[in-house]
Amino acid sequence: MKNISIAAAASLLLIHSAFVFADDKPNSADPRQVAITVGRLLEQGHYSRQKLDAEMSRRILETYLENLDYNKLFFTQEDVDQFNQKYGANLGDSILLGELQPAQEIYSVFKARVEDRIAKIHQLLKKDYSFKSSRTVALDRRKEPWPPNLADADTLWKDRIEGELLQEKLNKLAVDPGAKVVGRRYDQLLKSVEERDNEDLVQVFLNSVAQSYDPHSEYLGRSDLESFEINMRLSLTGIGAELRSDDGYAKVQRLLPGGPAQMSGKMSVGDRIAAVAQGKDAFVDTVDMKLDKVVEMIRGKKGTVVRLQLIPSNATDPSKRRVVELVRDNVKLTEQEAKAEIIEKDMPGGSIQKLGWITLPSFYQDMEKSRTGKSTSRDVAALLKRLEEEQIQGLVVDLRRDGGGSLDEAIKMSGLFINQGPVVQVKDANGDIDVLKDREGNALYSGPMIVLVNKLSASASEIFAAAMQDYGRALIVGDSSTFGKGTVQTMLELGRFMPMLGNSSNDAGALKLTVQKFYRVAGGSTQLRGVISDVKLPSLTDNSEFGESALQHPLAYDEVEPAPIDVAANRKPLFVDELRQRSVNRVNKDPQFQDINDDLRQLDDRLKVNRLSLNEAVRRDEMAKEVKQREKEEADRKRAKSDDHDKTYELSLADVDKAQLKLAEQKPDVPPSTKSARAKPMRSADNPAEAALDDDDTTNLADSDPGKRETLNILSDLVELGKSQQRTVGR
Repeated sequence: MKNISIAAAASLLLIHSAFVFADDKPNSADPRQVAITVGRLLEQGHYSRQKLDAEMSRRILETYLENLDYNKLFFTQEDVDQFNQKYGANLGDSILLGELQPAQEIYSVFKARVEDRIAKIHQLLKKDYSFKSSRTVALDRRKEPWPPNLADADTLWKDRIEGELLQEKLNKLAVDPGAKVVGRRYDQLLKSVEERDNEDLVQVFLNSVAQSYDPHSEYLGRSDLESFEINMRLSLTGIGAELRSDDGYAKVQRLLPGGPAQMSGKMSVGDRIAAVAQGKDAFVDTVDMKLDKVVEMIRGKKGTVVRLQLIPSNATDPSKRRVVELVRDNVKLTEQEAKAEIIEKDMPGGSIQKLGWITLPSFYQDMEKSRTGKSTSRDVAALLKRLEEEQIQGLVVDLRRDGGGSLDEAIKMSGLFINQGPVVQVKDANGDIDVLKDREGNALYSGPMIVLVNKLSASASEIFAAAMQDYGRALIVGDSSTFGKGTVQTMLELGRFMPMLGNSSNDAGALKLTVQKFYRVAGGSTQLRGVISDVKLPSLTDNSEFGESALQHPLAYDEVEPAPIDVAANRKPLFVDELRQRSVNRVNKDPQFQDINDDLRQLDDRLKVNRLSLNEAVRRDEMAKEVKQREKEEADRKRAKSDDHDKTYELSLADVDKAQLKLAEQKPDVPPSTKSARAKPMRSADNPAEAALDDDDTTNLADSDPGKRETLNILSDLVELGKSQQRTVGR
């Protein structure tokens, strides 16, 4: 099964506000008609105007096979050759005719391969292993070829299972025997494969069709479309409980603050849902039901009643059940809102320097209520006004991990910092260029400014960062470049193109379609290249595994003519060379950045070698070195924390009008990470770069984030250099 990678999670879409919703009760969508509609829209509406010809058919087949078998573990090259011979040249024709039989037949082979393989895995788990061999296994199977045949696949799997058993033996936190853990892991995989219904299969296949055009075109089924809408408006209607699948149950992982579940006091983290009922209707058993189906049953209209049959988290007897009745309500996802901080830095001579910090997880927008609903630009404007009242002397806009969102919001937010003018240029498939402008002409903040980015800053983030850089309005700090997504998507509800469904049925899902490319006002595109930082900081995300160029079928880089802009009305002194040199001097002396550079070198070696030893002694030696490195990093983190005397005040949207701001709590010290005491997981979709981020995520805004600390130092320098220049000019 294909895991969602960090890079894919970072490349969220950039969209126009083009939703149309209807209240008509949807009819059932015929998957054949859905397939025809998707095929036609791709041919006629995608930026490339690529036909579903033989070349595209082969690409679709390749994408579909890799989406099913992400790590090339279950199919063989013999299977792939047979699929190519049978479907390779005409899969596009089948889509346009609504024939889904090829997709079903391929999935049947995949399912059979999984069933056969897991039966063999259980036999392998019964064997004894010495873990003294000199063999290795691929750490990232995505870079490897398909096994030539079943015999070679058997050999591959023998080594893989030996590697997973060694991994469990090395795990100091293990509770169950390794064979039991590995067996349970693959039984769960088999279960997920077998419970896929026709709707799931259609979604995987049509999504493969869309992704064959470019990485950001995508088919969304009904539940995915609903999740997308939730992420954009930062609210949902339901009970406010985050669920995960656990041993056949939907288990409560988190209760969202202010939601019905949390406010009732009747549910707890760890509770398992055994059945769901609508109002006074009979309960429907949800044990072994797919998680998205359970979620769909729990969500509903505001004010309606849902009853849950729970197994309490503290129940010693799983037969004990408790019934909880909840009234669905709107739940705000406040954790994904823009938020701010005020940092008071002690300066030489005893003065205090006030710096503002705005963190923006995404460019969100409620598209149904564009004037009154959630809006990034409105939220940031509210934070800015309070920061200005607090008389900040400089500002950081933190876009690390901001994967994008609304194009409209990127333009409006740019207008908070420039006095009118072009923000971005967009070009359609016909070559027509539209220059999109900020027309407000009334910047809310005009002081010294830094935009902090990394390789996971994508799409709308790149539009904003590029505009600030082209206008000379802000210094760009962070990874060597941003993600490199320079394409624009629109969301098309398929019901609007299928008259038999009625006006606009969500049952047919939607097609997220790449229709334009965007360009900087300076003329270059961010596609593939991203936004280049003015000052680069060491970061684990700064490697080739992240970014548009690491995805399949990206569109090419090109340029257009620059758009005329009034730089003089916006530009502020940035002192780039001086700031860069000062930062380099600090970074070279900073133990935490030295640790990051060491980790980057090790990560680069792992990516190049892409092998994992099956020898226990070798692995233990590697782990000992890793433990030593982690202990050093922990000591450096504690030292940096103790040396940090800045005061930080938190500012949420709920607090912008409060007289007194809350002082950020100091996080208590914790022992060195237990992650260093166990072997790295060899998941079904391992990626060394992502595994490294899991262990050592320096982009997380923790109390000793070196990237944040150095960015504040750079901003402090920028403020002081600006003052010095003003004093010189004033003489």
